[in-house]
Amino acid sequence: MQSKKLQKLKISKRPKISVIIPAYNEKSTILELLKKVKSVKIPKEIIVIDDFSKDGTREILKSIRDKEIKVLFHQKNCGKGRAIRTGIKEAKGDIIIIQDADLEYDPQDYPKLIAPIISGKYKVVYGSRFPTRKNRPSILKNGFFLANRILTLASNVLFLANITDEPTCYKVFDSGVLKSINLRCERFEFCPEVTAKVRKKGYKIFEVPIRYYPRSVEEGKKIKWKDGFEALWTLVKYRFVD
Repeated sequence: MQSKKLQKLKISKRPKISVIIPAYNEKSTILELLKKVKSVKIPKEIIVIDDFSKDGTREILKSIRDKEIKVLFHQKNCGKGRAIRTGIKEAKGDIIIIQDADLEYDPQDYPKLIAPIISGKYKVVYGSRFPTRKNRPSILKNGFFLANRILTLASNVLFLANITDEPTCYKVFDSGVLKSINLRCERFEFCPEVTAKVRKKGYKIFEVPIRYYPRSVEEGKKIKWKDGFEALWTLVKYRFVD
């Protein structure tokens, strides 16, 4: 199915995709997630960055013997943003996709996420979890949803982003665009920083609807309220500084 979608784009060369997966304490999901990513029938490299996991994730990743999967290990816990930056440096693909190591996002959405970039019309694509009012995951109707709305509104006001889901994990980039951005993020501020900087460079963010299967804090969701405040400050800060 994915191959047919790519063929319809009538491109002479199928691009290679770099899937960057920052991982920290995800032993219960990492192998299933990698299985799902591998099942997507598009040319790709998979780059997993273990951010010094302590729950057994590190040992699981060390046992992987798969030429399609490259695993990098941080020697101390640095944060999701730093892990993504490590992955960006290693990425060799034409298009870069950010993928969380849990199962909230569905890799089967890759073809429609990369299609706008392959078409040549856009350089940056975000996967929106609720492009319409009727399509809001239940968990986002609580505090997570409120934080999402605030960050999305701030992005639209400060950077004229015209998007519906700023903190989405599924952020997809023309590789040259992402590698040209001087990122400083260490933790969860990757999302607001990259949003601010691609907009300041003049790139339009194109959104496509995606599937989303939210997990609770009890199930392992790591982001907290203080991360929301940090994200908002990041948006404000990069409105005025580079």
